[in-house]
Amino acid sequence: MNETSNRVRVRFAPSPTGDLHVGGVRTALFTWIFARQHDGDFLLRIEDTDRRRFQETSIESITESLCWLGLDWDEGPDIGGPVGPYFQSERLDIYREHANWLLENGHAYECFCSSERLDAVRREQQANKQPPGYDRHCRNLTGEQRQEYRDQGVTPVVRLAVPLEGSTTVHDLLRGETVYENRTLEDAVLMKSDGFPTYHLAAMVDDFMMGITHVTRGPEWIPSFPLHVLIYQAFGWELPVFVHMPLILNPDGKGKLSKRQGAASTLMYKQDGYLPEAMVNYLALVGWAYDDREEFFSLSDLIEKFSIEKVSSSAARYNFDKLLWFNQHYINHTIELDDLTRRSLPWLQEAGLIGDAPEGSSEYALARDAIALIKDKMKVLKEAPELTSFFFGEPDSYESDLLIPKKTEAATVLTALDRVREIVAELGVEDEEALEGRLRTVADELGLKAGQMFMPIRVALTGRTVSPGLFETMKVVGKERSLERLDQAIKKLSQSALVETAD
Repeated sequence: MNETSNRVRVRFAPSPTGDLHVGGVRTALFTWIFARQHDGDFLLRIEDTDRRRFQETSIESITESLCWLGLDWDEGPDIGGPVGPYFQSERLDIYREHANWLLENGHAYECFCSSERLDAVRREQQANKQPPGYDRHCRNLTGEQRQEYRDQGVTPVVRLAVPLEGSTTVHDLLRGETVYENRTLEDAVLMKSDGFPTYHLAAMVDDFMMGITHVTRGPEWIPSFPLHVLIYQAFGWELPVFVHMPLILNPDGKGKLSKRQGAASTLMYKQDGYLPEAMVNYLALVGWAYDDREEFFSLSDLIEKFSIEKVSSSAARYNFDKLLWFNQHYINHTIELDDLTRRSLPWLQEAGLIGDAPEGSSEYALARDAIALIKDKMKVLKEAPELTSFFFGEPDSYESDLLIPKKTEAATVLTALDRVREIVAELGVEDEEALEGRLRTVADELGLKAGQMFMPIRVALTGRTVSPGLFETMKVVGKERSLERLDQAIKKLSQSALVETAD
């Protein structure tokens, strides 16, 4: 994007009609990066003029999502700024003033058509296989006719008076120029009968009055693009640079990304234990690439390397598996262990495995040691309790036959566990190398392979056949608890062996 003589000012303007989803987040991300690259201003504006679908809780969801991802704003509803208010519902007088100017100067007109009439027109157009759109019934009403409607109590909407001849050329940074024949455009509603503006008027007025130099927004606004250009031209305003982000498709490439296939609330990803670094990194690559090799980018990397001109105009597929892969990479290779431990604590606490666990406490140290052993298996933070539970409490409940590897006799396993207990009592668990060497010697003496020797120990300590490294696990569990768990396994297997002998 070319530098301009003015300070770069961009905005993210979500509508609070639900949670913020990944499509909106990607637009916010690209917009935020562009602002930071140019030392410009990133504004947050809440477009809350759709009062029928308005949700108060959505505002908190939007701001929490942006904060979680590290996308701070320079002006907005919570911190104010020189061009506020930043809630559109608080700017109604401004929109009415601009709508009146358009009416007075012949760029708009009042429409008194009822919803019933509009439905009838739409049905007739469908029956005649005509393109849908308003038929401009009220465009040339006389003053007397308009007054008759008012006398009947009809409150009009205000419609844009699209030129009936000629064409309108629009320019999108990613797609270049497109020419629209004006006769194909609809006289869109600018002000609704409830006194609230539509997006077409409110966003254009706000973008101009807030000094927005570059408009980045979703592809759903491409069909309305010529109407927005016409509104700017009607007021005699200089156009900002427009960038319409590519559509995000379902993983199968069939249709717009749906909630069922990944377009969940951004906060759901947070609640599931995704890292904001992974979300930012992955979403930056949905429709953009630096080159054909580099994949890992922090926010600071993106500020340095991102180019909005290299965003593809083509739709991009959402790959949930790729996001999960990024998340596991960040967990296992990028986040420092103490940081990862702190981020995992809420899940461990919610599961009742630990208490407050302040840093420096024995509980925190245990959590840190446990996270260090399982982080290469953890895809999302919410998996931490399941992967680490046996470090904090008793091992999972298991049947005695889980202690007996294939092609191994119960009596042999029982003998092996007795020997293991003796060695652990003697050596402890701190010297992993020495302990492993002694146990391998015992395995040889008993005619067991290493796996046949180590599997019963693993089950005794964890209640599972799969766990982190056996000797690292024993060290974190500790000598005393390891001995207690070996005793429980020996007792369980002894009772099972006695039953078999009695039979």
